[in-house]
Amino acid sequence: MTGFPDFKRFPFDPIRERKQFQWPGGVRLACYLALNLEHFIYGEGGVDLDRASAPPNLRSYLWREYGNRVGVWRILDLFDELEMPMGVIVNTAVYDHAPEIMAAHRARGDEIIGHGVTNSKPLAAMEEAEERAMFEHVTAALTEAEGAPPQGWLSPYLAPSERTPDLLVEFGYKYVLDYGMVDDQPFWCNTVPSKNGNDGAPKPFLCLPYPIELNDQPAMVFRRDSPEKFFTHAVEQFDEMRHASEKYAQVFVVSLHSFIAGQPYRLKHLRRLLQHIKTHEADTWITKPGEVAAHYRNLPANQRV
Repeated sequence: MTGFPDFKRFPFDPIRERKQFQWPGGVRLACYLALNLEHFIYGEGGVDLDRASAPPNLRSYLWREYGNRVGVWRILDLFDELEMPMGVIVNTAVYDHAPEIMAAHRARGDEIIGHGVTNSKPLAAMEEAEERAMFEHVTAALTEAEGAPPQGWLSPYLAPSERTPDLLVEFGYKYVLDYGMVDDQPFWCNTVPSKNGNDGAPKPFLCLPYPIELNDQPAMVFRRDSPEKFFTHAVEQFDEMRHASEKYAQVFVVSLHSFIAGQPYRLKHLRRLLQHIKTHEADTWITKPGEVAAHYRNLPANQRV
């Protein structure tokens, strides 16, 4: 049937028909853990604990701020204990608001991934000039703070604009997570970055898997999954993906938020998941998203989607 609007960033591509590949060491399952560190403007909204309230909605603001004051430190302690890396998805406002957090992640060698200035401002609501100015600010701020340009990007609230991938290529990013819920393998999307104010040559841009299902915010805040249920589902997904990796190389990802997973009664179940993953590190590549992107990009052309 024709005549319907279509999403043109990437074509349909069934996993059964793809050339297969391996991760480093000959393993077929890669794993990265993503931690979202977010800043919300006081009085301007953001995810709510239970129900929306009139501004300034102090209750939800303080609940989210718990993640910066306490939750992230509990998570850091756990990842230090188990010697596991993280991909840290960060609003640049966190650098000014809570610089100690970023210093701790820098000392660990975690990968820093661009996530806008604040989670109170989704890109989908921006005009092009505002979005372009945001990318200029975020890219410069992360480059100055970390000593190298950021490689990866996730749009605030998982809400990119229609032009976001084009701007990411223009500003030198190497991969995006925004489209990652559609696949368990890396894949390429189409972009037309600007050149001197005009459309340049089309260029493929790498997309990495990123979960909407194994994501603590929609699961535990919106769907009301218990911590036990959510992390049991994560263990089950990991096990099933290990089994399926005999046929298809894949990427297992869990997305965490410091103000959600950092609550003690949830953290004990996160520990259970991480310990389970560690027991399989002989045949699982536990890594960071930038390493996944770099390995995939360097595969022979006939092995890449």
